[in-house]
Amino acid sequence: MKFNTKAIHGGQENIDPAYGAVMPPIYQTSTYHQKTPGGHKGFEYSRSANPTRTALENAIASLENGNHGLAFGSGLAAIDAILKLFKPGDEIISTNDLYGGTYRLFTKIFEDFGLKFHFVGMNNAEHIEQYINDNTKMVWVETPTNPMMNIIDIKKIASITKKHNLLLAVDNTFATPYLQQPIDLGADIVMHSATKYIAGHSDVVMGLLAVKDQALAEKLYFIQNASGAIAGPQDSFLALRGIKTLHVRMQRHCENGKAIAEFLDQHPKIDKVYWPGLENHPNRDVAATQMKDFGGMLSFTTKEGTLDSAVKIVEKIKVFTLAESLGGVESLAGHPASMTHASIPKEEREKTGVVDSLIRLSVGIEDIDDLIDDLKQAIG
Repeated sequence: MKFNTKAIHGGQENIDPAYGAVMPPIYQTSTYHQKTPGGHKGFEYSRSANPTRTALENAIASLENGNHGLAFGSGLAAIDAILKLFKPGDEIISTNDLYGGTYRLFTKIFEDFGLKFHFVGMNNAEHIEQYINDNTKMVWVETPTNPMMNIIDIKKIASITKKHNLLLAVDNTFATPYLQQPIDLGADIVMHSATKYIAGHSDVVMGLLAVKDQALAEKLYFIQNASGAIAGPQDSFLALRGIKTLHVRMQRHCENGKAIAEFLDQHPKIDKVYWPGLENHPNRDVAATQMKDFGGMLSFTTKEGTLDSAVKIVEKIKVFTLAESLGGVESLAGHPASMTHASIPKEEREKTGVVDSLIRLSVGIEDIDDLIDDLKQAIG
């Protein structure tokens, strides 16, 4: 089954044996009838499993070419579950350019529980080798990274993690399984903030995991059930509905992203544009190899290079909306240094390029002429 068909049908066989509903129903129930103690139809309590959530979990497993999916109350809850695989003294190597909430979870929560994190630039995969020791247990990768759009070679990282018997987890939020399938490239765990492109309409907060290995899946299922940070049936229904149009939405996101990146790259008031499809992107060849297209996320800095120059632009936009998050059908603009990445200390975020004049765009699926005209009037 090819991707566009999987998006609509993948993992969805025999969803509603009761009435044959085309869409999985919303099972808004906490508990289920048992004929005898332990004698149920696969569902006993909705923290452990819910038919609507199970349908979504099957769908993400199918799209990511995994065997198991798990749905959580947020992307950070999904990451939290992964980190609970480890114990005090374990070490994790993470890319140094990553979502601020992930950095906060790593450093402000799990460091206090004894985990140690190394934040490493991974544009060259071999950089991680010097940080690997007997305590290393996992490598955490975002690609494309948030917000600098760095591209990390998943296959090369996977060859290193397999050599050292480490887990490899990939945050695939920016690319989505339509553009990139990390399990096929050697990843053990794929994570999505399904709040973004997966649900796609800015009306859900959710996290998803996909894995292939049975033993690893069982450990994560245990954590999901024991910790309880599950996705509810209504949100699961909405995310599943979003998945059914993921392929057509991503095609337009990519088309519009390309047009806006090229427009900004030629604008006299713009200094640098970060988008994997531009010829001057340092790892464009890697992106072209492991991704189907280059996506609708991009960042840029002003030539003036000041906080004020960035703020003026994002305050003047009209079609774009100044807001947190990304991946919805509507175009959003954000100022990472004061919004999504404010939890990262200034000196740390500036090392990776998250300077005060950086603006991040989530390019939606509106008419491209309207989006470009909006940026023209905002930039001046």
